[in-house]
Amino acid sequence: MRREVKYGLIGGSAALVAGVVGGFVLFDGSDGSSSQGVRAAGAGENRPPVKTGPLDAKEVRTTAQEFLTAWQSADAAKAAELTDDPGSAKSALGTFAQQAHFSKVTLTPGAPAGEKVPYTVTAQIAYKGHQAPFSYTGTLRLKRDTTTGKPQVGWAPDVLYPGLGKGDSLRTGEAEAPPIKAVDRNGKELTAKEYPELTGILASLREKYGDKAGGKPGLELAVHHGDGSPKAKQPGKTLKELTKGTPGTLKTTLDATLQATAQKSVDAKKGAAAVAVKPSTGEILAIAHSPATGFNVAIGGALAPGSTMKIVTAAMLIDKGMTSPDKPHPCPKYVTVGGFKFHNDAMSSLPHGTFRQSFAASCNNAFIGQAKDLGDDDLTKEARDVFGIGLNWQTGIPTFDGAVPVQSDAQMGASLIGQGGVRMNPLNVASLAATAQSGSFRQPYLVSPDLDHRTLATAPRKMKPDTAAAIKSLMNTTATSGTAVEPMAGLSGDIGAKTGSAEVDNQKKPNAWFTAYRNDLAAAALVPASGHGGSNAGPVVRALLSAG
Repeated sequence: MRREVKYGLIGGSAALVAGVVGGFVLFDGSDGSSSQGVRAAGAGENRPPVKTGPLDAKEVRTTAQEFLTAWQSADAAKAAELTDDPGSAKSALGTFAQQAHFSKVTLTPGAPAGEKVPYTVTAQIAYKGHQAPFSYTGTLRLKRDTTTGKPQVGWAPDVLYPGLGKGDSLRTGEAEAPPIKAVDRNGKELTAKEYPELTGILASLREKYGDKAGGKPGLELAVHHGDGSPKAKQPGKTLKELTKGTPGTLKTTLDATLQATAQKSVDAKKGAAAVAVKPSTGEILAIAHSPATGFNVAIGGALAPGSTMKIVTAAMLIDKGMTSPDKPHPCPKYVTVGGFKFHNDAMSSLPHGTFRQSFAASCNNAFIGQAKDLGDDDLTKEARDVFGIGLNWQTGIPTFDGAVPVQSDAQMGASLIGQGGVRMNPLNVASLAATAQSGSFRQPYLVSPDLDHRTLATAPRKMKPDTAAAIKSLMNTTATSGTAVEPMAGLSGDIGAKTGSAEVDNQKKPNAWFTAYRNDLAAAALVPASGHGGSNAGPVVRALLSAG
């Protein structure tokens, strides 16, 4: 669910300070009286030079105090004139307290640090007879106006509240959606406290299914993402609950045991992510990423999948009659496509090898060399029409569903080994292995479509029976005597695997990928900038297959 942020109260208030006079000169009246007037310095007169350079401590302190005092006094116009964007500032400051339903607002400046001034806001939230205190800290960033030389507050939405962006606001009212009690496939409750890696997913589930799970919304102060916000499609963030809503129970496809195993495995590897799915149904069993509080690359990432893409490429080549598992299929040390010379990195060529040997050894040029005999959209069609990559998946949560763009020449050659423009994440790659295991694409999902009657994505065609048998045979060889043998050693049943490593510009080591299946469980893992897939991502998948 959306997290509640709690703050302590800090007392005090900003002092009213006299305004700074700038752009004018003081002079004695021409009538000889002792009174003083103000005259604008004009062209040809002794205009004082415009002040430049960093703000001094007095300018920072004085301007910050003036701005906070005007804001506290609800004088949006005066506060806005002290910023570098008076129009935007006046509009935002003018509606801030009303939208948040704040009263008794006090703003307290802290000790400046250079041209930054921290401040504390304390207020009382009052809405429909309910009241609650609220406090938070923010930061003003001051600057010098290059035209007038005057100090200003650099205006941005996050001046009002940390993290606010364009189109965002603080609003108090009925929650966007009722709370939910999310449970796994066996009825175990899934909370953000016990499973922090699911925090964003739980918030998305509440947003989408809160009103379908039978709950009632409460009253809250939350960050609201308006139409102009880059996060407009994301759920808001709860900052303070005035009244608790009544949660409805929402059943997911996750397996709490596999989820815990997946997260423990990725926690041990920086930036790692993993997903497990059920090939026979498409149900998502685990989604893990590290750090648990960071971006969920497991379902939202878009990275080159490296040689795990060879599952798709092999199926395409076999579908088109261009090869078969035990047909001679040499993998030369060098191959030129579209004027670009590819070479097998850190591995021997297989000049007399079979396609099975090339697949199991993940010999790149056995695949790249086929580019000249393919249409520009052949790989795109295979990925979409057989493996479902790039279709509009309706998983129940926001996901990136993979991309295999139409390519030609050298870029086509690179795409055949999961480089070039090909982009996927562990959810997509786990689905590749699941499709290979079952012979047909079943769109992954986290919430049953029976709940909201949404239509799951379907691939236009199933894998040809001979192709399906061949792919399983190739992946089994890889798991038992190829590059995946170490992490798959000792696993029984219907097994198959594929390793991958994806080169990234300006990165010393490639991203490590590994995907595999064991009976009715498929999984994929990514470990960035770590090296070979088998030794780095393999153990994560091994843990999932063993636990399942």
